[in-house]
Amino acid sequence: MTDTNEILKVHEDHTGVLDIQSDLGVHNKADLGKAYTPGVAVLSKLIAKHPELKNKYTVSGKLVALITDGSAVLGLGNIGPAGGLPVIEGKALLYKDLAGINAIPIAVNQESPEEIVKTIQNISQSFAGIHLEDIAAPKCFEIEDALSQTLNIPVYHDDQEGTAIVVLAGLINAAKVVGKELADLHVVINGIGASGLATAKLLYAAGITHLKLVDVYGVVTANDSRYNHYQREFAAQIGTRDDQKGLKLTDVMDDQDAFIGLSDQHLLSGHDVQRMAQDPIIFALANPVPEIEPEEAAKAGAKVIATGSSQHPNQVNNILSFPGLFKGLLASGITHVDAQLQLVVAKALASVVPTPTAEEVVPGVFNKQVVETVSQAVEDYADDQDQQRELVTED
Repeated sequence: MTDTNEILKVHEDHTGVLDIQSDLGVHNKADLGKAYTPGVAVLSKLIAKHPELKNKYTVSGKLVALITDGSAVLGLGNIGPAGGLPVIEGKALLYKDLAGINAIPIAVNQESPEEIVKTIQNISQSFAGIHLEDIAAPKCFEIEDALSQTLNIPVYHDDQEGTAIVVLAGLINAAKVVGKELADLHVVINGIGASGLATAKLLYAAGITHLKLVDVYGVVTANDSRYNHYQREFAAQIGTRDDQKGLKLTDVMDDQDAFIGLSDQHLLSGHDVQRMAQDPIIFALANPVPEIEPEEAAKAGAKVIATGSSQHPNQVNNILSFPGLFKGLLASGITHVDAQLQLVVAKALASVVPTPTAEEVVPGVFNKQVVETVSQAVEDYADDQDQQRELVTED
């Protein structure tokens, strides 16, 4: 573990971890005329008449906005926009280093979803994509839905789509390790916030219909007013029975094939694992402390174990998703990260581990194949969509 003083020193010495660097040198009047005045007047007049050309002639065509209000920072909770800045600054660094993408961290201070949506809409002309981060549920659902419907650039919430993609990729390979069909798995998801609900929806889209959703009040049902309408509507969609209301996590672990924890530390016991189906899969992803310690899960019979930590095999981390995903989005011009695209990316990510084992169901976060494989999958998906549209037009 890195020393706290060392962490503080490296960030203080550099005043963060990012700099803006120029692509053009300005050494004389001729350079100045091209890069700034009077040359920019040519650009300004052209773009005023044809606004779409801003993406060709300005940084807006390659710049991603990383936006947080700090209301749901992983492991820390609601620490505010300033507290959330180090997270999105770090992700901006990863975008650049891993995928060559320019991203800028932006912390917003508004409370209501409507205010945040309006702010992002008002600044959207400067960007080629929007990456939302650490925004609490259900506010994050409203914000992403509104922006996706009104902006003509991709809008992506890492806590939702990013987590869901990586979890599904890991589960695809974990099912192979235990010799079970993905669609036959009985899966319990504990923690139905932004990450948990998005993961549940993607697993369902992948054909996994045996899902149990558990949160702070127990199993999520359509008639439980303690849950928000996004949670209740999905519980109804997957057919959760009303008589499941109030059942706790430990009440529903019998004969389950997989546990996916996106919740809090030490909520799953070894006894719970022992009651699961043969060769259980445990994704205990709470950070910094998992729902069950890997050693305890293994002792109780877990066949495949994943956590969110780099200290153990199978680190399920969104870094496996967002750099390659956005590289592909910017290259392809796709403007919406829908469920079908997420499925394509998850399968591509899983393929980076051609022969999965209990110790490797997801690639390592520094595996150089990850970004290119994910990016290429997005571009291939865009090509397929274009071909389908052409066929429809011809018909």
